[in-house]
Amino acid sequence: MTQRKGRREENRKERHAAIVRQARDAFLEQGYAATSMSTIAGKLGGSKGTLWAYFPSKEDLFAAVLDDLTVSFRNSLEDALRPGRDCRTTLSDFAERFLQKIVDPYILGMHRLIVGEGGRFPEIGRIFYERGPRQVVERLADYICQRMDAGDLRADDPQQAARNLIQLTQTAQSLRLWGVVDTPTPELLHTHATNAVDVFMRAYAVLR
Repeated sequence: MTQRKGRREENRKERHAAIVRQARDAFLEQGYAATSMSTIAGKLGGSKGTLWAYFPSKEDLFAAVLDDLTVSFRNSLEDALRPGRDCRTTLSDFAERFLQKIVDPYILGMHRLIVGEGGRFPEIGRIFYERGPRQVVERLADYICQRMDAGDLRADDPQQAARNLIQLTQTAQSLRLWGVVDTPTPELLHTHATNAVDVFMRAYAVLR
C-alpha cells in the first residue's frame, strides 16, 4: 500500500515537471498571449481537464514555470551569502552568480516576454516580480543589513543598497539583450561582477 502510494506520488511529480517544461517552451516560443492551456494539453498528449487538475489557470502555470526557472538560483544565492567570509568576497560571489543566471537563455527569453507583453498582461509582471526580483532584493538586503550592523558597510537603507548593487551588476545582461555581446564569457562576467562590487563598496564605505 505504502509502495503504491509512493509510486503514485512519484508519477504525479514527474507529470508536474513534464507539464512545467512543456509550458516553459510554449511560453518562450509563442509568447504568453498565444499560449493556451489547450495547446499545452495537446502537446502533452492529454486532456485540458488533466492539465487543470495540476494548474487551475494559465497564471498558475506561468508562476510554476518561473518557480522552476528560479529555484536553482535561489539555492545558489543562499550559498553565496553564507556567513563566514569577508563582505567584499561574499558580494563578489553573489554578483557573479547573479550574472551567470540572468544571462541564461531561458531567463533572457522570459525577460523579453515580460517586457514585450507585460503592458497587455500586467499579471505576468507581478508574478515575475514576486518569484524573482523581490526575493533576490530581500535576501540580499538581509545580508547587507547584517554587514551594516557589523560596521562593514555604512548605515543606510539596506533595501535601496541591495537594489543599487543589482542594478550595477545587470550591465552584462543589458549588453546581451541588446546584442552587443553574444554569449558572455566567464571572464567577462567576472570582470563585470568585480567592477560592480568595487563601485558599490566605494559608495557604501564606512567613513573613518
